[in-house]
Amino acid sequence: QIDARDEGLDVIAPTEFEVVLYLNQMGVFNFVDDGSLPGCAVLKLSDGRKRSMSLWVEFITASGYLSARKIRSRFQTLVAQAVDKCSYRDVVKMIADTSEVKLRIRERYVVQITPAFKCTGIWPRSAAQWPMPHIPWPGPNRVAEVKAEGFNLLSKECYSLTGKQSSAESDAWVLQFGEAENRLLMGGCRNKCLSVLKTLRDRHLELPGQPLNNYHMKTLLLYECEKHPRETDWDEACLGDRLNGILLQLISCLQCRRCPHYFLPNLDLFQGKPHSALESAAKQTWRLAREILTNPKSLDKL
Repeated sequence: QIDARDEGLDVIAPTEFEVVLYLNQMGVFNFVDDGSLPGCAVLKLSDGRKRSMSLWVEFITASGYLSARKIRSRFQTLVAQAVDKCSYRDVVKMIADTSEVKLRIRERYVVQITPAFKCTGIWPRSAAQWPMPHIPWPGPNRVAEVKAEGFNLLSKECYSLTGKQSSAESDAWVLQFGEAENRLLMGGCRNKCLSVLKTLRDRHLELPGQPLNNYHMKTLLLYECEKHPRETDWDEACLGDRLNGILLQLISCLQCRRCPHYFLPNLDLFQGKPHSALESAAKQTWRLAREILTNPKSLDKL
């Protein structure tokens, strides 16, 4: 497993990667997340700024929003031109049936390039319930660090809008907390646990309908950290117990057909997934969990 902690590079699956391309600061926009689009927010030109004066003028909608879709569309054109002119064009192809910028390399690897803004020093209102007051983990110092780390706004298709995207909604930006999550998973065997979960998913839970991805695993690991707040719960010797706990929680989520995002509880990470795919993932996860529970050496061969 490649450790997905290089800033801006995310390993989604063994042959699938996402590169986040940070754009220069956004200028004078107000960040609005009123909860109307779970997992998304909009950027509105500040009052009193004339649209024509903005450096971003061609990407601003009539109602003054900076459109994620318009930026992505322009970026797609630029990448397509670059691919067409480059000396690697025999091995690099644009994937056509998406508004996102995806490249297929040597017919084997898929790389998605996502334009984004980095937002530090503010925290979204839709994540205001974190951390829960009665839970001792991660402790006030770590919370302050995580909130200072901030979040990203990505120009990509929104989870919550799959299949029903109106133009206003496709102007919205997707909230992403990669650096904050990685900071929470520092220490103990948390990252090792994530590597094992990703490997189990890649080898045993790559199923038709794509019900599960590595982000589901990362999310459930964060919930497990809350359930086991003491650092001694994350000693190497506890790895098997933590994996069992996460797999059982995963089965429960698959059976209820709901997996809330760690920071944004109104966002369901199973939204739009076929029920039959979630059911078969639950059965397969149960087989894995049973194997790990009954056979202490099973992880060596799984």
